[in-house]
Amino acid sequence: MPDLPPTVPPTPGPGKGSVAHPPSIGPYRILRVLGEGGMGMVYEAEQTAPVQRRVALKVMRADLDSREVVARFETERQALAVMSHESIAKVLDAGASHTGRPFFVMELVPGVPITDYCDRRTHSTRDRVALFIRVCEAVQHAHQKGVIHRDLKPTNVLVEEAGGKPLPKVIDFGIAKAAGLQRLSERTHVTQYGEVVGTPAYMSPEQAEMSGLDVDTRTDIYSLGVMLYELLVGRLPEDPQELGMPGFMARLAMMATDPLIPSAKLATLVHHRETLASLRNTDGDGLRRELRGDLDWIVMRAIEKDRTRRYETANGLALDLQRYLRDEPVTARPPSVRYRARKFVRRHRVGVLAGAAVALAILAGAAAAALGLVRATKAEARALAEAATATQVSDFLVSLFQVSNPGEARGNTVTAREILDSGARKVEADLARQPLVQARLMKTIGDVYREM
Repeated sequence: MPDLPPTVPPTPGPGKGSVAHPPSIGPYRILRVLGEGGMGMVYEAEQTAPVQRRVALKVMRADLDSREVVARFETERQALAVMSHESIAKVLDAGASHTGRPFFVMELVPGVPITDYCDRRTHSTRDRVALFIRVCEAVQHAHQKGVIHRDLKPTNVLVEEAGGKPLPKVIDFGIAKAAGLQRLSERTHVTQYGEVVGTPAYMSPEQAEMSGLDVDTRTDIYSLGVMLYELLVGRLPEDPQELGMPGFMARLAMMATDPLIPSAKLATLVHHRETLASLRNTDGDGLRRELRGDLDWIVMRAIEKDRTRRYETANGLALDLQRYLRDEPVTARPPSVRYRARKFVRRHRVGVLAGAAVALAILAGAAAAALGLVRATKAEARALAEAATATQVSDFLVSLFQVSNPGEARGNTVTAREILDSGARKVEADLARQPLVQARLMKTIGDVYREM
């Protein structure tokens, strides 16, 4: 497997509006810029004391030094401190620079956005789903600690290699909301009316509404759904750049968006479908078959405009994805007997095939036994008929030759022809209702006449 290219962007060069970066902040020597967010700069830094290590250091932007931003920043660093999950970047330190600007120190994650990682590794759909489940579990952990991320997107979910296996790390809780944990900060985390917090492409309708509606953990479910959509299809459900930012935000806030299901979206990407499919280790038709059905239902439930119809928790989304991987019925899809039966067959192919083989063997045996019984019954009937016929013939012959009995003949001599003539008349008269016996005896009498 080829090595990944450098995962950390180089320090941007000086330009219009560029600012001078300090050589050090506290015990941390600044090495280069990793990125710039809505609230501050992120540096790669080297800690010199009490231990020596590379870290990621985030410092609040000087031009955003307001009470609300400071409150958000403090919420971020304290929220990270109460979380402990292998897929959430750990906070190592926090403090303030000599100018009073707050900063916090996180473990340095030498990873790449989850979408880039999967594309570079040409991960299959199932591999992508398995990796994404771990992201859902990390978000679930944050929610259990009372923290809502509110800006989940691929660039905030970095994947690194750990022991030869991919390990996703959720970073940047810079706009996280403390939900029910008063100890996180003495100052309440409030987003002012009319202020949009988050990345529009991954933002839930309730975030875009700007009406003061309480944002809960289901806003992260929506963002996870958009990320999953992009991870599977290679495109956003709806792209703000295509619609224009004002129009996109207005439609999102009014819940007027109407994204295509993933498999239908892929069908529209005629010129890019095969390229996208090759990044998922399949072809266009194969990728569409993988998306059609359960994954369509799961993704669309996660990005429901009405939050009451989304998954209640990130764990609920993860469990449905696990059911998909195990070929079990998913809760996002309306249940039906046919659907559940098909899932059962897929899940137990060997057992079903063995059972079907046994059933066929039993049916074949039963059919053979029934056929034998029918044949035996018919043979028995024929034997009985033959026996009855033989009995009738015997009785007839006995009665026929009684004519030669001296008691019957009254002393007259009876010739063979007379016996035959009498027998022919008797056969015709007495056996009229038994045509088979009649025919058999007539043939016999006829043969004798001919011989005479």
